[in-house]
Amino acid sequence: MKKLVTGATGFIGSAIVRELLKEGEQVKVFIRETSDTRNIDGLDVERAIGDIRDGNSMKQALAGCDTLFFTAAYFHHWTPDKDLPYEINVGGTKASLQAALEDGVEKVVYTSTNNTMGAHGPVPVDETAEFNHWKTGDNYSLSKYYAEIEAKKFGEKGLPIVIVNPTLVIGAHDIKPTPSGQMIIDVATGQMPGYIEGGTNVIDVEDVARGHILAAKRGRVGERYLFGNRNIPVSEYFNLIAEISGVKPPTFKIPYNLAVAMGYVFEMGSAVTKKPPVVTASEVRIGKKQEYYDCSKAVRELGLPQTPIEEAIRKALDWFKSNGYLK
Repeated sequence: MKKLVTGATGFIGSAIVRELLKEGEQVKVFIRETSDTRNIDGLDVERAIGDIRDGNSMKQALAGCDTLFFTAAYFHHWTPDKDLPYEINVGGTKASLQAALEDGVEKVVYTSTNNTMGAHGPVPVDETAEFNHWKTGDNYSLSKYYAEIEAKKFGEKGLPIVIVNPTLVIGAHDIKPTPSGQMIIDVATGQMPGYIEGGTNVIDVEDVARGHILAAKRGRVGERYLFGNRNIPVSEYFNLIAEISGVKPPTFKIPYNLAVAMGYVFEMGSAVTKKPPVVTASEVRIGKKQEYYDCSKAVRELGLPQTPIEEAIRKALDWFKSNGYLK
């Protein structure tokens, strides 16, 4: 039977599609009428049109499928419509998983985020960590936290669901680009004016895609798995990108309070231009925290690959360069 992938035109979703095709699987993609399909153009997949908030269209798309890879999400830290992240991430989760429950699919791999586990300082935390981004004002993180709660509720109703939580994902085919991809572009082009010291965990998008396939095969129903690789200070990460790019790294360490104020100024400008800000105040608050994670459960139970992040950075840079993102 076929595998259905939502969010298939996106960074992680399209990587999952390519990985499934490598394995010889039949793939159906669930996309919106207005989706940018460059990431799946030319791939041998069946297309179903709909919206994750519409349970009926999801139910129709699930016909003939035994597995659902649910990667669709509203992934923006700023939006002029504050309700939209909740409508898509929470509402879409509820409508789609209800359709999957009624359809009786054999497995659901639900893509969440490390944000739902918060950031807890220099000691790496695992899947038992509790959300602590309440005061950041970040609607993306909050909406994904509430969405994951809904996903767990469906597991309690009998839906065979496995939740996966990727960390900072980088690599090729980041057409949007995502915030993680934009950071690489900004450092590589010398447009990163400075940095706020913090900590992050980085993983190759191809490892994340492979992890989803492994979660469908080996993941324990009702469990969640952190998909990450290397914990690294932000300054060291930027230095690594700069070294591989052959440019000078950003050296100005921006004072935290100044960075938050700049975030608010950028947001006010975006309220007028309707274009995303360079950075938001909520991103600054999260960025200062050390998002270090222990991802050994996914490595141990699923066999999650651990490609060196230097290689992932090179793949991202090569793709951005060949596709005109690096001027």
